[in-house]
Amino acid sequence: MVPSSEALLGPGTTAIRCPKKLQNQNYKGHGLSKGKERQQRASIRFKTTLMNTLMDVLRHRPGWVEVKDEGEWDFYWCDVSWLRENFDHTYMDEHVRISHFRNHYELTRKNYMVKNLKRFRKQLEREAGKLEAAKCDFFPKTFEMPCEYHLFVEEFRKNPGITWIMKPVARSQGKGIFLFRRLKDIMDWRKDTRSSDDQKDDIPVENYVAQRYIENPYLIGGRKFDLRVYVLVMSVFAECLLWSGHGRQYIHLTNVAVQKTSPDYHPKKGCKWMLQRFRQYLASKHGPEAVETLFRDIDNIFVKSLQSVQKVIISDKHCFELYGYDILIDQDLKPWLLEVNASPSLTASSQEDYELKTCLLEDTLHVVDMEARLTGREKRVGGFDLMWNDGPVSREEGAPDLSGMGNFVTNTHLGCVNDRKKQLRQLFCSLQVQKKASS
Repeated sequence: MVPSSEALLGPGTTAIRCPKKLQNQNYKGHGLSKGKERQQRASIRFKTTLMNTLMDVLRHRPGWVEVKDEGEWDFYWCDVSWLRENFDHTYMDEHVRISHFRNHYELTRKNYMVKNLKRFRKQLEREAGKLEAAKCDFFPKTFEMPCEYHLFVEEFRKNPGITWIMKPVARSQGKGIFLFRRLKDIMDWRKDTRSSDDQKDDIPVENYVAQRYIENPYLIGGRKFDLRVYVLVMSVFAECLLWSGHGRQYIHLTNVAVQKTSPDYHPKKGCKWMLQRFRQYLASKHGPEAVETLFRDIDNIFVKSLQSVQKVIISDKHCFELYGYDILIDQDLKPWLLEVNASPSLTASSQEDYELKTCLLEDTLHVVDMEARLTGREKRVGGFDLMWNDGPVSREEGAPDLSGMGNFVTNTHLGCVNDRKKQLRQLFCSLQVQKKASS
């Protein structure tokens, strides 16, 4: 990424941070008096409208107190509609945090994500050459519809007979998606959209992307699957700190929202694997070196996709974002970025899923660090590993020699074994000892 922010990838996550303060005096105020940003606080006032695993985690966090209605808050896990209506009219003190960036959709709306990745790839090719630009080749060929319809038709006719997939740019959970192999299959859709004026809102309704379908997906037991990895972004500004989570991600066999309608769906077991199990399965089939390469390529997706929006997302140090990355693996063990979700579901589909999301959210709150306990020098926090700090972070201690990158190993452990509870216990005991020693 580029040089003064913090990024974090946790139980599948990533984060970034920005030092500039919003300059406007006509805000509704939230938080404490100025000058208390990094002081430890005994009580954190939180607010959220989400009645799921998140509420359970917030209510059980020591020292956190729920605020309802119009009460002042220090931490607000808001929905995107609140953000659109209120952010520009809300003054927040230094320590206050909310759960979205104002234009988070630059990465999560399918057409914007592709537009930014294409632009960034061209920039890399100009500035660093084709080899570096090729590191952005992790998304299928995509066209925005209807505005790129003629470009799409040209590409379609070059490769007759292949399958394409149509996706609404601003919907989720598999809604509105369909496959096609013939142009006439989408003619009715195009007729419906040709007469409508271009939308001027931030989130146009029912624009689509046409994307080349990955026809050689990796299968497990004859089933297609994708990976969901959570990326916690603490800010999008100059220098970037990127953390990578391990051991708590999962894969699910096709879309869970669709699976639930199936007669053989099991509500207690679901259809999910922990990422650790998936990594072990691949290693037994293909060997550890091939799996290490695959997961290094997945790390590259997180870094490059965040770099692609770094100059366009409005960064504010009060904001963080928990993105949900959906990644598909093909038979050649190549990872493909399908989409990024701004409001990934935090409602558990099984007991195992509830435990996973509880750990994810607890670690997210540890990293957001409302209690101001961390020193900023940590390489691991629970299920998170620091993998980028104005450049890749080494697993070894000290500043590594990056000149040749020959023996360099990034500090990321996606899908590896990690005793999360033990790590957190040791971390916070160590922080307490340091605090006592300095007082």
